[in-house]
Amino acid sequence: MSRTAELVISPFHGEHDHSHCQTKALENAIEHCQALGLKLTSLRKQVLEIVWGSHNPIGAYDVLQELQKKGHKPAPPTAYRALDFLVSAHLIHRIESLNAFIGCPSSGIAHQCQFYICTKCGHVAELNDGKIANALSDGANELGFESTQPVIEIHGLCRACQ
Repeated sequence: MSRTAELVISPFHGEHDHSHCQTKALENAIEHCQALGLKLTSLRKQVLEIVWGSHNPIGAYDVLQELQKKGHKPAPPTAYRALDFLVSAHLIHRIESLNAFIGCPSSGIAHQCQFYICTKCGHVAELNDGKIANALSDGANELGFESTQPVIEIHGLCRACQ
């Protein structure tokens, strides 16, 4: 059986223009939200842009600080609500072990993914491997279990840090 994995985000070591990623993520988010009748408010757009500001995970308080730098004074629950909306709309991912968020390049699509997290440099790679997703789904079905957010997080060293 052949491996049908798709590398979605790779760790970036060096220069990278994130404005392209931010623009594409915002365009996808607007299209996705319009199609589903979801309200992508100005604050939610700004939070999405902040999360996509790099390809590294970002914590909620860091998002809040970035909003404050832009002249906003939102209370922490406001930032959390925006992040929760973006996660539930499948526009960003929450990386549980880091208590942080990262942009989802397969935005708007519910999918099982695996995160490879470098413990040295902090970069994260997202891999969508259909065989792993199917194995998790089959296991859940066998147990009569309905999984809601199957995410696998693997910590180790990326190629550049080994």
